[in-house]
Amino acid sequence: MANRRVLLAKRPHGAPRPDDFTVLDQERPWAGEGEVLLRNLFLSLDPYMRGRMDDGDGSYAAPYALGEPPGGGTVAEVISSDIDAFRSGDLVVANGGWQEYAVSNGSDLYALPQDMAHPSLALGILGMTGFAAWYGLTAIGAPKSGETLVVGAATGAVGAAVGQIGKILGCRVVGIAGGQRKCRHAVEVLGFGACLDHRAPRLSERLAEAAPSGVDVYFENVGGAVRAAVWPLLNVGARVPVCGLVSGYNGDLDADGNSHDLMMSLIVKRVRMEGFMVGDHYGTGFETFSQQMSGWVGAGRIHADEDIVDGLENAPEAFGGMLEGRNLGKTLVRIGNR
Repeated sequence: MANRRVLLAKRPHGAPRPDDFTVLDQERPWAGEGEVLLRNLFLSLDPYMRGRMDDGDGSYAAPYALGEPPGGGTVAEVISSDIDAFRSGDLVVANGGWQEYAVSNGSDLYALPQDMAHPSLALGILGMTGFAAWYGLTAIGAPKSGETLVVGAATGAVGAAVGQIGKILGCRVVGIAGGQRKCRHAVEVLGFGACLDHRAPRLSERLAEAAPSGVDVYFENVGGAVRAAVWPLLNVGARVPVCGLVSGYNGDLDADGNSHDLMMSLIVKRVRMEGFMVGDHYGTGFETFSQQMSGWVGAGRIHADEDIVDGLENAPEAFGGMLEGRNLGKTLVRIGNR
């Protein structure tokens, strides 16, 4: 049986292009002693992957190997198992990468309920994406009721979660997004107090009008022109969790290049402003997050958009579109069905 895989064929220069990847049908792997064979159902596409496609030190993890599938979180079904904790048919979160089948020793697997209605949420609002938003905002941003919270990429997977959590905690939430459609969605569906189109003129002036009392918490996940507009409005004692800098991931730094390098170092080196990596905090915070976020989602207080593309072969195009901001919510590839 074949295993469809998307391989990293060459290092992208600027925005990833389809010819940076190769789609191949190769022989399906087999699980050995102490291993499980997984069939990936959903693949998570995330901005951090762009840094790992480069062969340098601009990311916080080793570069992806050429000729191999990029890594990535997946929801998968256990096909066969030589591990007592997992049985055929179990549903798990794994690090299956850009391929249809994967083998694991079980150390990276997280079991999901068999009756989970929307297992893809385990890669988004109930998984790493939601945890990054929750941890960065509550532990570093430490918002207080009545404060002003600004978040860029407001309708992206992390930004949308940050803004909705901020609203629950009593903040006035101002989002920044690309295009009027996204801004309307942030206000009308996600419940933001205001949302500004960063593509329209006078962003700095419009933001000052939207945040007349200044900015108490700025959740940094964009950088570039958005950061430049927010920075002069930061109040004394403001908190800035630094989660990502997607505006510069394709090398489009322009005049903000030095600032991008400086800000990126906050994430890579965990410098206090505060840069953070969500993987550092699973052991101490994920259970609390999971209980709280599941409650909010179940009660309808958090809305989770998913931008799902069908077919593994379409992952490169979907990945490039996400980096350009064409997605609404969490970007996922549906590889298969149970």
